[in-house]
Amino acid sequence: MERSEREPQLPPARGRISAATADFLRGSGPPPDEGTIAGGSPLEEDWQLGLYLCYELHYRGFAGVDAAREWDPVLLAVRASLEQPFLEALREGATGHEHADEALDELLVEPVDGTGVSHYLQDEGELWHLREYAAQRSLYHLKEADPHAWVLPRLWGRAKAGMAAVEFDEFGGGRAERVHARLFADLMADLDLDTTYGHYVDVASAEALATVNLMSLFGLHRALRGALVGHFATVEITSSPGSRRLARAMRRTGAGPAAEHFYDEHVEADAVHEQVVRREVVAGLLEEEPHLNRDVAFGVNATGYLEDRLAAQLLGAWRTGGSSLRTPV
Repeated sequence: MERSEREPQLPPARGRISAATADFLRGSGPPPDEGTIAGGSPLEEDWQLGLYLCYELHYRGFAGVDAAREWDPVLLAVRASLEQPFLEALREGATGHEHADEALDELLVEPVDGTGVSHYLQDEGELWHLREYAAQRSLYHLKEADPHAWVLPRLWGRAKAGMAAVEFDEFGGGRAERVHARLFADLMADLDLDTTYGHYVDVASAEALATVNLMSLFGLHRALRGALVGHFATVEITSSPGSRRLARAMRRTGAGPAAEHFYDEHVEADAVHEQVVRREVVAGLLEEEPHLNRDVAFGVNATGYLEDRLAAQLLGAWRTGGSSLRTPV
């Protein structure tokens, strides 16, 4: 069995689903059965952690877990049993737009009185809030743009060219020190956080896990390529103004130069990416496959739905003086 020092440790279980999944990955027990899965809820933490464990095999895997588990048919069946109810929950909860243009147009409108996480951190967040935010977001940002790379073989023409151009920037434009995942690790170091990949999975909320699982769900299924493009467009369109506020928060709290730089980089880069994604990736995809219009809109809706849930979890904890993490860092 191949081993790598870059493989994270399996996190502690949060219930019967994640416990059985972890045991199966170790080879020390059976996978979760239908009764165990049926007793869970798709948006709660045990379910989301179980699904995260399945998905992570397609990225760096886990220490002590055979790499062959990635394509184990038994585990793939477990993953499917967790994915379908999650997808159904998203389709039920993430409503609002049925057409890509109207969904994307709404993202371009910044509210006069913003009340989201980046507004809170900009205006009144303290350093410990920023550390918690970075810990939660590290589940994605330490593999930034990796989930979106899955869609490249499923696109062609303008959509593929535009997507590849944006991904090239996300991966540093050919320079290892500029890879965005590396820049986020530098941000974490400024905030005195552990930069080890997967280190904060155990303390992250169910809502944070769900935002990352969404990308893997969309990215790993060709049938959901339109939703993945909708998700990516949402991220790029909303990133620049949010990153500007987060850069101000980092400066105001004295977080450090690398912490400031990560968000400064995204203010500039994502302002350009927004145009490429809208005019080339989305428009190119729908020119070739107009039947995916509603899927793109669903990707936008689902992204906003889960981000709103995460924002409510973060702000609900912080506004009462509590930690947003399962265990404070």
